[in-house]
Amino acid sequence: MRRRSLLAGVLSGVGLAAFLDEVVFHQLLHWHHFYDRSTLEVGLFSDGLFHAGGWIATVAGLFLFADLQRRRAASRAHLVGGLLLGWGVFQLYDGLVQHKVLGLHQVRYGVELLPYDLAWNLAGALSAVAGAAVLARARRRARGSARG
Repeated sequence: MRRRSLLAGVLSGVGLAAFLDEVVFHQLLHWHHFYDRSTLEVGLFSDGLFHAGGWIATVAGLFLFADLQRRRAASRAHLVGGLLLGWGVFQLYDGLVQHKVLGLHQVRYGVELLPYDLAWNLAGALSAVAGAAVLARARRRARGSARG
């Protein structure tokens, strides 16, 4: 059930990152849309698709988590590690692939991008590293308890 816990965490992390990105940067601050290379209407439509995708990941993660809880089989370390890893990898994918490689949008427009790009990608990297560290610690603990 560790893999299911990890998957529940990763899906929830991706969903949470997408939700916060959409609400904070798209809706509240109006810094960008999911797709900024067309009209405002297309940008808003792309935001809706992005938001729906984030919610699908969140709901799938919550269903997996609920099933694990019902079975009393959830691994807290794998859930937390997966959540941090999912959030971080999503953030890095967004910052590196969508922002830079594909040019779908930038973090913000009309400003020097480097500080924003560094903050965005560093936050993602730190989250991914933290998630990997939590998972590595859980793996070491499982090996130690299996031996003893």
